[in-house]
Amino acid sequence: MLQKLHERLGEEGLTNLVAAFYRRVRTDDVIGPLYPPNDWEQAEKRLRDFLIYRFGGSDRYIQERGHPRLRGRHLPFSIGVAERDRWLDLMGQAMQETEVPEDLAPVMAEFFAQVADMMRNREE
Repeated sequence: MLQKLHERLGEEGLTNLVAAFYRRVRTDDVIGPLYPPNDWEQAEKRLRDFLIYRFGGSDRYIQERGHPRLRGRHLPFSIGVAERDRWLDLMGQAMQETEVPEDLAPVMAEFFAQVADMMRNREE
């Protein structure tokens, strides 16, 4: 099912989703500070390209960055339950704002929950 999401949302839909997410992250007091202040555009591009690839679109992410290695790439950032939960909350808000279809939202939310939990790297 994940591989078919790109067919339904398209690159524009995923781009809008990621933009809505990052508008929230930039001002968020929990996860906003985790982002280097001079890397907002590149962070947005990386997530957009990753989701496009993971959901069945272009493999631009793989061509530019290789294997995702998401956990390893996020190890420099202290990620616990609060950060995971806020990331999921902001992504959920972005999904609502961009009107992700009701039949796709739970599939995407489950994927995001699995990935966000995998990113946790702080003992609590």
